[in-house]
Amino acid sequence: MAKSSGAKPKLTREDKKALRVAKRQKRRETWSNLRQAFTITKDADPKFLPLLVMVAVVAAAVFYLVVFLITGSPYYPIPFAVLGALVVGMFFFSRRAQKSMFAQAEGQAGAAGWMLRQQLRGDWRLTEVVAGTTQLDAVHRLVGRPGVVLVGEGAPHRVRGLIAQEKKRTARVVGDTPIYDITVGTGEGDIRLGKLNRYLLKLPSNLSKDQVATLEKRLAALGGSRTQGLPPGPLPQGAKMRNVQRTVRRRS
Repeated sequence: MAKSSGAKPKLTREDKKALRVAKRQKRRETWSNLRQAFTITKDADPKFLPLLVMVAVVAAAVFYLVVFLITGSPYYPIPFAVLGALVVGMFFFSRRAQKSMFAQAEGQAGAAGWMLRQQLRGDWRLTEVVAGTTQLDAVHRLVGRPGVVLVGEGAPHRVRGLIAQEKKRTARVVGDTPIYDITVGTGEGDIRLGKLNRYLLKLPSNLSKDQVATLEKRLAALGGSRTQGLPPGPLPQGAKMRNVQRTVRRRS
């Protein structure tokens, strides 16, 4: 029985050049994003740089000491100490940058939608802004193994009404499927932006994957996202809310 050839087609010189250019561009974007995150975190968190240096030095000392005790050589532990300082430093940097990012975004219009779109962990189907107002209050819908989760953001007295209305609409379609509703904010009973992922991951699994797919199709009957005119992410501090609200009213 003849075996089918699994050889990949040879790349031309132009294809190889295009791949090299794409890889270089990707590396540039990665380093650019890292520099931007470092600058933003340093400006927003005065303790970040001293703590980063301290964590890297302590990590290097620990790695050096451990390897020195094992090998007895004063030179062999050096590369391990440098590598350990880099790994621990990068971990500390990523955690601190994420914390700073959430702190800056928290309380701004569009922050919860941005977080669900960019930072959400787990197997979820997201529909942004299934309900909203011209004051930039919004309710987002998640469908996953726990069931349906309605995530509200905005002024509490308006968001509670939006969530209640959307919950009634959703219940007519999903039947006995669990519906969770939460509000992202800093008030009593709200979920902080930085803890939203943790809250979602703790929800119990009530549905199978097939049931989730069926549920998503049924919810499509309620209509899709109504994001037209709404900010794609947290509004920058100092942005003129009246201008954004006027844009939303024109497009809604």
